[in-house]
Amino acid sequence: MKFKDYYQTLDLKKDASQDEIKRAYRKLARKFHPDVNKSHDAEEKFKEIGEAYEVLQDPEKRAAYDKFGSNWRAGQDFEPPPNWDAGFEFSGGGFTQADASQFSDFFESLFGKSGGFSHARPDFRSQGTFHARGHDVHAKIVINLEDSYLGAHKTITLSRPVMDQNGHVSTSPHTIALSIPKGIIEGQQIRLEGQGGHGTGQAGNGDLFLEIAFAPHRIFTMEKRDVHLSLPVTPWEAALGATVSVPTLGGTVELKIPPGSQSGKKLRLKGRGLSSTSHSGHQYVTLTIITPEPVTDAQKKLYQQMAQLMPTNPRSGLGV
Repeated sequence: MKFKDYYQTLDLKKDASQDEIKRAYRKLARKFHPDVNKSHDAEEKFKEIGEAYEVLQDPEKRAAYDKFGSNWRAGQDFEPPPNWDAGFEFSGGGFTQADASQFSDFFESLFGKSGGFSHARPDFRSQGTFHARGHDVHAKIVINLEDSYLGAHKTITLSRPVMDQNGHVSTSPHTIALSIPKGIIEGQQIRLEGQGGHGTGQAGNGDLFLEIAFAPHRIFTMEKRDVHLSLPVTPWEAALGATVSVPTLGGTVELKIPPGSQSGKKLRLKGRGLSSTSHSGHQYVTLTIITPEPVTDAQKKLYQQMAQLMPTNPRSGLGV
């Protein structure tokens, strides 16, 4: 997938105002509309213009796109960084164009097929004196696995898009304090009442919904509520059985390895996953047998004795 420079598509500078974006879009859309322009690439060009406008005309999409777009050039191979949108507030979505299915894979990789996180579009203009509840706002935050395992109190700073009187978009920090519920899992949301967009008149504010994502962990991987760990063991620990120390999110515990264990054997530590008041998670430990490299003559002789005393063909099941 190639990176798309939406400013280049609309022949704009990156500091263009929203009015300049609208004028550029209208000019190019008229020029390349398939009903007017009969060149072979007019339809494709028209789609690219519409996609660029879909992003740049929306202050939130534009600010998010600008967040990392400066590190890429048009045509470069591109994959969105994991959780690229973390810490960024969205209240809008929806499409300017009628046929959103024609947007590129690049667009969908950033904003998804729905183009946003809700269906309400933010209004950056004055809304008069009538009463209207503020927009709900959505953001993604990245936490450590330990925050979920134990529960935590955190202060986070989100980026909220703002538009000045000249139509230029920037971001403003929005710092909030919150509690991370014990046992929350990736993809779940925390709702902060009244922390969304400001209401109009006497109406209340909208809510802020924070979607949880997990930072990569050095040794653990996750599958919903269950924690997974690959545990190295020696051949004699696996063959004879042993009690070994195993790290968990809650600290080190002792695990019994049954005699005769093989690589790939999976053992469960009950309740050592992400558990809440109503759901339990566990930790699964997968054994990986690590064979020491013989260096000295005595060590090599020991392996030779093992081969004589315990002859076996681990490939017998392969028919060889």
